Amino acid sequence: MNTLKAWVSAARLRTLPLSVSGIIVGSALGNKSFISTSIFWLAVLTTLGLQILSNFANDYGDGVKGTDNEDRVGPQRALQSGAISKKGMLNAIVLTAFLTLIVAIALIYVSFGKENFFYSVFFFVLGLGAIAAAIKYTIGNSAYGYRGLGDVFVFIFFGLVSVVGCYFLFTKELNGVVFLPAVTIGLLSTAVLNLNNMRDHHSDKKAQKNTLVVKLGIHRARKYHYSLIVLSMITMLLFLLITYKNPKGLLFLIAFIPLLIHIRKVKTTKHSQLLDPELKKVALTTFLLSILFSLSQIL
Repeated sequence: MNTLKAWVSAARLRTLPLSVSGIIVGSALGNKSFISTSIFWLAVLTTLGLQILSNFANDYGDGVKGTDNEDRVGPQRALQSGAISKKGMLNAIVLTAFLTLIVAIALIYVSFGKENFFYSVFFFVLGLGAIAAAIKYTIGNSAYGYRGLGDVFVFIFFGLVSVVGCYFLFTKELNGVVFLPAVTIGLLSTAVLNLNNMRDHHSDKKAQKNTLVVKLGIHRARKYHYSLIVLSMITMLLFLLITYKNPKGLLFLIAFIPLLIHIRKVKTTKHSQLLDPELKKVALTTFLLSILFSLSQIL
């Protein structure tokens, strides 16, 4: 593997559409013309930076801890394969964190200017928290991903912070109904992580990476997964029930079809190691849902 391919692989491009799903949903709720605003594009760049930072940190953390080994089912990681050195990955983590923080500061300034100092400080602290969360998932002795807390952080940052935070950047106000699609995106993002952890259940358990799947056991993890998908659809239906005005609001229901097919696939797949293709399907379905939802809001 050459250097460029190694870095592209470490960035895990297939995770990027999922990371911007919440930004699209929150922006569509906050501004019908969001696609032409600098707030939206800076929010997208910030989120992509955080996701790539998390991917680099995950590669490094699992690599140095020995969690990424010959027992792992998914794609071989950059550090694991030796394509990128520990020093090289650490430098990339520092650089990505710095660039992401700069973009986040630009986003805060464009959104709030000099008039809303409290909001600016709050979002700056939130940004620092997001960067810390991206790094601490697998790095360090207190890595929360090794204590079964990854699901909580994914739900909060990919769902609530992404959707509600982006909505607030546009409107400078909170609206309770916005939390419903935020919960949906958060649950679906958590479902992607849960699939990843079900796939890696045996190798994680062997390496003492105590993900929620390892703690629950694979049987209960499957039930937990069904709950995540079903609840994500229920919260979106509640949003539709509260806000329905015309048939275009039904557009996002198309995305429910692959989710229902996915539930059946998980149920009929006996060996969790074979669930790797489903990660991409759920991630892309979440992205599709965000696109269809945004269209239903702006058309």
